[in-house]
Amino acid sequence: MKHTAQTAFGALAALCAAGISAPASAAWEPVRPVEFIVPAGTGGGADQMARTIQGIVTKHNLMKQPMVVINKSGGAGGEGFLDLKTSGGNPHKIIITLSNLFTTPLATGIPFNWKDLTPVAMLALDEFVLWVNADKPYKTAKEYIDAVKAAPPGSIKMGGTGSKQEDQIITVAVEKTTGSKFTYIPYKGGGEVAVQLVGNHIDSSVNNPIEAVAQWRGGKLRPLCVFDAQPMGYDEQIVDGKSWKDIPTCKSQGVDMEYLMLRGIFMTPRATKDQVEYYIDLFKKVRATPEWQDFMKSGAFNTTFLTGADYAKWVEVEEKRHEGLMKDAGFLASPGN
Repeated sequence: MKHTAQTAFGALAALCAAGISAPASAAWEPVRPVEFIVPAGTGGGADQMARTIQGIVTKHNLMKQPMVVINKSGGAGGEGFLDLKTSGGNPHKIIITLSNLFTTPLATGIPFNWKDLTPVAMLALDEFVLWVNADKPYKTAKEYIDAVKAAPPGSIKMGGTGSKQEDQIITVAVEKTTGSKFTYIPYKGGGEVAVQLVGNHIDSSVNNPIEAVAQWRGGKLRPLCVFDAQPMGYDEQIVDGKSWKDIPTCKSQGVDMEYLMLRGIFMTPRATKDQVEYYIDLFKKVRATPEWQDFMKSGAFNTTFLTGADYAKWVEVEEKRHEGLMKDAGFLASPGN
């Protein structure tokens, strides 16, 4: 019996020496750099969140391998999604999503669906705010919408990220609910949209809080309303005694539209349970850091966190909702596209 035990121990030692884990050994972890794909341009909300996570992971040594943020915004983010879809079985690629998880395949007909990937976790939900240049006279959403309706149809420009994506979906919904008419101007990312609004190249935007907070703090932009059922819960002053909590809901201003956007993580197809659990544990550690708490506060995020079946169910419901919104807007790809 003693000889058998020694033999088994010796075999296990030989496996370890060869770099091969025994079946019940330590859980999986990356063995090379992890590519963190952003299916959007630099400076936008998804890009800022990904780079914040990268910084937190590096600062707190949460991974033994480096995390590398890569922007793949081509084709309204389709470039990034197709990259992951065709990298099945590669656990060293993850992607952060925004609403183009739904809107891009629905609008373009590309051969991709979120079910092609492996859901990991919802990190947060992002708000949308109606912004104008602070030099303009509009103090409320009602004043601005009234001015848009009084102007020649299409003469007022609304800037946003991409075409037939969340910003344009919100714009069309605002038009339908208020009887106004904008000319929608697409840009590669929310950072560029904010710059264009500061420069008066567009008249308004529906940027996420994190994409325009620096310009609000700098006195360049003014928030008019938030597209949520209730005001945001952050009462820390940003500028002139105003906080996120002071921004009224758009619905209270006569703009009956609500919209929240997923900030979630997915892996490539055929990810194993222990690989998914590794990343869930990683993002739980990220969420526990003071840097993440500060980021959530600065961007006025809804901090809902979901994993597993709850996360997949939420995504499934949102996909159906987006299909309805895009159908109403006339944005669905034609059959055969």
